[in-house]
Amino acid sequence: MISATIQMQMSAAVEVRLIGPGGAGKSTLGPLLAECLKVTFIDLDRSFSDRLGDISDYIGRHGYNAYARQNVEIYCSTLRGASPLCVVALSSGVMTYAPDTHPEYSRIRRELEHHPGTFILLPSFDCDDCVAETVRPANRSSFGRTLSQEEAVIRARFEIYMAMPMRKIETMRPISSAMSEIVAALAQ
Repeated sequence: MISATIQMQMSAAVEVRLIGPGGAGKSTLGPLLAECLKVTFIDLDRSFSDRLGDISDYIGRHGYNAYARQNVEIYCSTLRGASPLCVVALSSGVMTYAPDTHPEYSRIRRELEHHPGTFILLPSFDCDDCVAETVRPANRSSFGRTLSQEEAVIRARFEIYMAMPMRKIETMRPISSAMSEIVAALAQ
């Protein structure tokens, strides 16, 4: 999918972080992108579930703040042992946590905001279309929220995502187009 020349240009700097709402394509595009770039894919929601069980159950037992704290800890511990050459899908709310969520959170957030390999995936740059795509029952992990609560969360986060300095990628199009846009940005 990408040329050997572009792949060699990127080989020393492939560190990709995918952020966005559930249903935006992080878990679909991430492994394909990692395969294309010949690096490891890490899904932090899967890592959380592997270590601590179902995310919705965890939030129900411990609360969202405890979940956020554990999520940041998993990010830190997972990436401590990982090659920097990887594609990582982060949890949908990672950029919306309270500053005191975890001792490392403020530093991590700043790094994510300013790293050229961080991309925000959104189904659409239109809020209503983004909400319609991500709140569909077959396309979401609600963490125990009703459809109307989930819609309110996505609407609030959409504004946050759009205001962030990272490159945004629309994913309601062929996956190859979204991948090509990310690969082209990495090659710059």
